[in-house]
Amino acid sequence: MAYTDIDDPTIYFNTLLWTGNGADGRALTGVGFQPDWVWIKDRDDTESHRLTDSVRGATKSLRSNGTNAEATESDGLQSFDSDGFTVGTQGSMNKSNADKFVGWSWKAGTSFSNDASATSVGTIDSTGSVSDTAGFSIVSYTGTGSAGTIKHGLSTTPAVVLVKSRGGTFGWGMYHHKNTSAPATDYLSINNSDATVDDSVFWNDTAPTSSVFSLGGTDAINKASTTHIAYCFAEKKGYSKFGSYVGNGSTNGQFSFLGFKPSMVILKRTNSSASWLMFDNKRDIDNVVSHRVYANGNDAEDSDTGSAIDFLSNGFKNRSSDNSTNASGSTYIYMAFAESPFVNSNGIPNNAR
Repeated sequence: MAYTDIDDPTIYFNTLLWTGNGADGRALTGVGFQPDWVWIKDRDDTESHRLTDSVRGATKSLRSNGTNAEATESDGLQSFDSDGFTVGTQGSMNKSNADKFVGWSWKAGTSFSNDASATSVGTIDSTGSVSDTAGFSIVSYTGTGSAGTIKHGLSTTPAVVLVKSRGGTFGWGMYHHKNTSAPATDYLSINNSDATVDDSVFWNDTAPTSSVFSLGGTDAINKASTTHIAYCFAEKKGYSKFGSYVGNGSTNGQFSFLGFKPSMVILKRTNSSASWLMFDNKRDIDNVVSHRVYANGNDAEDSDTGSAIDFLSNGFKNRSSDNSTNASGSTYIYMAFAESPFVNSNGIPNNAR
């Protein structure tokens, strides 16, 4: 029996904190690997999130809290390095007034290219970077405007697919396998606080498979002659889980079993409007975990014990009755990544937090 797929999650995901100094070409180290996807937020000011990846190129940024097309920002993230990344003078990443910043990094690392007509995998060509071990791939493709399928590079079925148009001012689209009882007929957008949208055209009413994910003709994710980027995640035991729960409206809230101690949790209420909340183990090193930023907003970080959660050795537990995390009878989805598996590959339990 395999207790975990990954003994050391920090070689595939890590969180880094730093204080801005305004210096150009500033190398930020301590990530522990060369990242392929970096998501940065100014914790102290109303700056937009910046998302960059190695497939599009380090200087090409998107914003989780907006519909903006991809921008080239030479003063932003400048390179992906062996132990982190280098940033420029841009205020959203390295403001000179000593703002505090957080950056979340993921590792993919193996390049792939798919000629759909030659391989008969998918109907739309794709290129990208993948780590099958970590269950994560970054996929670039050009839309056709017609329903089709795209190779995601993983050997297992993605639980989450997150897509953004690079060339158009469209919102993000997310497939989450626990969104509803029929998740292929619905989508969420991380750039707004909206509840789940019922739209069978978006994913062509078809769930991902172990080789491809499906698209309808929707401009946001498949506009003809427009490039798009997709981030795909498959669950890996002891490292990642993408689940759901129903709130109970109590400060003795719902416990979500993950099989690992989380390092990051992203939460979203799905049956009503609510922000996307992002928590991690570096901004809160002890329970309760209450420092949050909003993926859909440019707001500075806040700390509200009214929506706090606990990071435990094998999952997380809600510690509030707040509508954004634990309203009675409401439905929520989450994305969670590990600090350490509950039990390592030798069957030895890790210490509880």
